[in-house]
Amino acid sequence: MMGVRSTGRRVAITALGATAMYGHALYPLYVALKSRSHRTEEPEDPEVWPSMTVVVSAYREATVIRKKVDELSAAGYPGPLEIIIVADDPATAQAARRPGVTVLSAGVRLGKCEAVNRGVATASHDIVVLSDANAGLAPGSLRAAARHFRNPTVGAVAGEKRVEDPAGGQGFYWKFESWLKQCESAIGQTIGVVGEMLAFRREVFQTLPPDVAVDDAWLALDITEAGLRVVYEPSAYSVETPSATYSEEWERRTRVVAGNLDMLWRRREALVPGALPVTPQLWGHRLVRSSFGPMAHAMLIAVSVPAARHSRIARLFLAGNLAGAGSLMTVIRGGNPPAPLRLAAQVFFLQAVALGGIRRFLKGERPAAWPKPDRVSPLPARPNVVVGEQAGPPAQAEVDNSPFTHIRKYCTIFFRSTPGVRSAWLGNSRT
Repeated sequence: MMGVRSTGRRVAITALGATAMYGHALYPLYVALKSRSHRTEEPEDPEVWPSMTVVVSAYREATVIRKKVDELSAAGYPGPLEIIIVADDPATAQAARRPGVTVLSAGVRLGKCEAVNRGVATASHDIVVLSDANAGLAPGSLRAAARHFRNPTVGAVAGEKRVEDPAGGQGFYWKFESWLKQCESAIGQTIGVVGEMLAFRREVFQTLPPDVAVDDAWLALDITEAGLRVVYEPSAYSVETPSATYSEEWERRTRVVAGNLDMLWRRREALVPGALPVTPQLWGHRLVRSSFGPMAHAMLIAVSVPAARHSRIARLFLAGNLAGAGSLMTVIRGGNPPAPLRLAAQVFFLQAVALGGIRRFLKGERPAAWPKPDRVSPLPARPNVVVGEQAGPPAQAEVDNSPFTHIRKYCTIFFRSTPGVRSAWLGNSRT
């Protein structure tokens, strides 16, 4: 009987470990190996460039919208180009108005999906590009995306997102995301898209539900279900600064996780094996990484705490998690640990974000419109301050929304088992 229990325990732990690693390690390894045998062909310039409409949804972006319009006007796209700004507040609408630019303004915030719907409905050209007001597009991005539409099987082109964060983990995260999408696209297509740069055929666009929180992912799934491909173009990239504080990044990331889970639940038929060519990506790139993987990680921590008394592997696993948690706290407080510890902090942060997003999803907190202050400046600098000390809302409100609170919940299993962990680290255990 003891042998059966021991075998069952090992099988369970192995399953939890594989689930925890799948989204961040096993799935990326799978697509990397599979893409090695596929050659990505560089599309050629078309003889006649397709007409293009750029739609920018903007709310409380008066300080950056002028720069965005100037950038698009000077993009040098060789085909017909139309610029539509959907501004839900009067200040942004007024700042965007100029000859040759169409400004749509309802005077009240209707949400991102409704803004995209209004913009696409007004568009008069064949190809529509979605972009954000605060994201700068690299020169030649529109041309790079347009070349792919020579292929009739391509329904959308996903651009790359770059974050200017040399000292933090946000830049590394987006580099990893871009590499993963490039591998997926080499295999056939990707489901990973970003609203900062997404081009698609207007004829296949379907009106977005107004209560969807992840409009770009919903749109990409619509295109895939229509039988067309979403391909990745790294030279069509956008650049933006990182979130000003980890509280802001926590709010944004947990909202996105909750929105993704909501989308996958509402379109769960796409998760049935064989339903779509991107079904494996929906599992590996979206669902497991943002839900089952982090939950399995938390369960591994829970079983490792009592096992640390007699297992060296459990102690090493707990040590890695404590290092990640400690590094994250250091980074949040404005410190700059060595690169490996910054990476560990980012991984730990993503796992905590996923658990926070799951909690928001289960509570029904997945808003299509969310509180948003006016953008302070075109290029916001990341303040090196403790979360809760920046100007704006009262400090107490910021602290309540701080990732400290949520990460502390994530670490509760450590604190509840402090005597057992302490004895393990002091060496009162069997190896």
